[in-house]
Amino acid sequence: MRRLLVPTALALCALALAGCTSSAGSSSSSGGSSAVAPAGPSKVDTAEGAASTAQNADSRQVITTGSVTITVDRPAAAADEAVTIVENAGGRVDGRTEKAPVDGDRGSAQLTVRIPSAKLTTTLDALKKVGTVEDLSISKQDVTAHAKDLAARITALHASVDRLVDLMSKAATTADLITIESALSDRQANLESLESEKRSIDDQVDLSTITLTLGSTATAPAHLPDTFLSGLLTGWNSFVAFFSGLIVVLGVLLPWLALLGVIAIVLLLVLRRNRRKSAELTAAGPTAAP
Repeated sequence: MRRLLVPTALALCALALAGCTSSAGSSSSSGGSSAVAPAGPSKVDTAEGAASTAQNADSRQVITTGSVTITVDRPAAAADEAVTIVENAGGRVDGRTEKAPVDGDRGSAQLTVRIPSAKLTTTLDALKKVGTVEDLSISKQDVTAHAKDLAARITALHASVDRLVDLMSKAATTADLITIESALSDRQANLESLESEKRSIDDQVDLSTITLTLGSTATAPAHLPDTFLSGLLTGWNSFVAFFSGLIVVLGVLLPWLALLGVIAIVLLLVLRRNRRKSAELTAAGPTAAP
């Protein structure tokens, strides 16, 4: 029995040691793997960051202004077409000035249009098709900080007005009531002024202001010829323009030339008459003295 008990005890001890070793190795390996694995940002954090960036970009307040000069064949008709384009885009026309045609000049037109900022690019592309674009200038002004400051001040003034109204209802004396009413009047005046400024900024942000000038080919800026055909065409146009101008000058001077011709004829007749009288007196001879 003693011979059997000793090997059995030794076998049980060996099994116990083997189990402890395996459990310790597994725990150390799990701990090591958790320490080596990097802790990167999750997909949720990345999506939230992208959404925040997009929201900040959309919340910017930008005032857009500009001017466009276009050469057209008929400025008055082109102005009507431009008005239709702007109104179809949801905009409006705040000002319109037209110049009547004079001689070779077919007149001109100038429009002050308000175009929704979200449709500014597409509307400008449509306006460019009216004629030949000579000049285009667009400028932008970021007023985000100013707009947020106005909104914060308006919120604070609203709260102040509400408190003053509540205090006025609880005033115990006439002096307190007068003091509160004076302060309330000042707060309301400031509030109305800030709200008016905020509405103006919002209107300028929502609708871009563009000055559109429509001129005829007679008033279009001269383009230097860059090919033989363009040079030949420019020379022919200058030749025709020279003789056209010469005919106009002759038309202006013709009445004056006619008047000078009549005066010259009258003077010539008077001189001939005087010469004839002088010749007759000379032929009659000197008169005898008494």
